Amino acid sequence: MQEQQDDSNKITSKYFPTLKKLFSTKFNLRKFFKNLFIIILVLTVISFWCEQIWLYTSDDAWEDNNYTNEENHPESCNVSGILLCGELVTFADEDGKYLQTSSEDIVYSIEEAEMDDKIKAIFLEVDSYGGGPVADEEVANALKRATKPTVVLIRTAGLSSAYYASTGADVIFASQDSDVGSIGVTMSYIDNSKQNKAEGLTFNSISSGIYKDITNTDKPLTYGEKELLMRDIKIMNENFIEAVAENRNLDIDKVRAMADGSSMLGKMALENGLIDKIGGMYEVEDYLKEKIGEEIQICW
Repeated sequence: MQEQQDDSNKITSKYFPTLKKLFSTKFNLRKFFKNLFIIILVLTVISFWCEQIWLYTSDDAWEDNNYTNEENHPESCNVSGILLCGELVTFADEDGKYLQTSSEDIVYSIEEAEMDDKIKAIFLEVDSYGGGPVADEEVANALKRATKPTVVLIRTAGLSSAYYASTGADVIFASQDSDVGSIGVTMSYIDNSKQNKAEGLTFNSISSGIYKDITNTDKPLTYGEKELLMRDIKIMNENFIEAVAENRNLDIDKVRAMADGSSMLGKMALENGLIDKIGGMYEVEDYLKEKIGEEIQICW
């Protein structure tokens, strides 16, 4: 009997060393189950996250996790409302530190409204003192490309870049006290060089070209740099003038005469062709009701 047991131990040691260790008296059973528990826990977590990733990336989940036209615009909605508030930029500040609206978001909303059969008109509400020279063109062009009626309401202000963007609409409303226009371009900034000198600070220019440090606030602006900036300002200003003249169907010389950077109140803006109608939200709603031939429901 002893010999059979010895033979069994030899076979186990030779062919099943792990098994031998498992049943040996020296084996730490508590440590084994602890490690096994950790392994099972890790595998469970991995399995859970894999399932979540699969659910999120499946076709049905993609539709559920991304806004569809129906979710953006309920059945009762027939006018798409879009806001342009604060500074108009191409990409808005993600931290929300500044009141900004991105042309990317506005263009996306216009295109979504175009694809939604329930939407009969597009309404852009504007309250902005301006922004970037590219963002305004993107919004204006998106409004112009829209096949559905487009309406803009300028509230407190629709100035500079915000006004440029508004000109892409079919009709522009504004209050008699709204601030409108300000056709022009600026690159003005504060020069800190004298203050730095008084405080014993010295600016050292180390750059690859004479214009690389242009508009650096810690150095004076040279004559050549100013001429270079004015070259670009004149080009952008002319583009602004041409866009307003084309979009508003105005004589370009008339627009150029108004392009001194000044703004005007609603009534004067109407007289000069910068807007189409004096009014607020009620007047816009009445106009849209008549335009699309049904009661309107604006969805934002």
